[in-house]
Amino acid sequence: MMWKESYRIGVPLIDQQHEELFHRVSVFIQTVREKGDWNEKLPKVKETMDFMQKYVVFHFDDEESFQEKINYPDLESHRIAHAKFKQSVNNYAERMVKENYSEDLAQEFSGKLMAWLIMHVAATDQKIGEYLRKKGGEQL
Repeated sequence: MMWKESYRIGVPLIDQQHEELFHRVSVFIQTVREKGDWNEKLPKVKETMDFMQKYVVFHFDDEESFQEKINYPDLESHRIAHAKFKQSVNNYAERMVKENYSEDLAQEFSGKLMAWLIMHVAATDQKIGEYLRKKGGEQL
């Protein structure tokens, strides 16, 4: 499990969603990297791709709504980062279908997913928590 308590920003809904994302990505990475028949892993790989495409949209919408609610000053650049990530996930999903869910592509995607998640949650999203603490800790 790659989740760390230090990733919490102090907003229960968002922290819970981040934890779920880390859990799913961790399971995905384990599935992709463990030895065994690739065909047996395919259902889990496909399930994760489907989950990521749906859940990141759902999570980003919640996160952006919350940022609007608290008048977060960096909302626009956050929106742009989210849009780029959604596009990246969709591009990988399309490539997966075209390349018949190749093991190499799944490995590449799993690495990019974890790197992005850590960078975004551990750095970018932490700024939301800092902003909240300065404002006196409003909650959802």
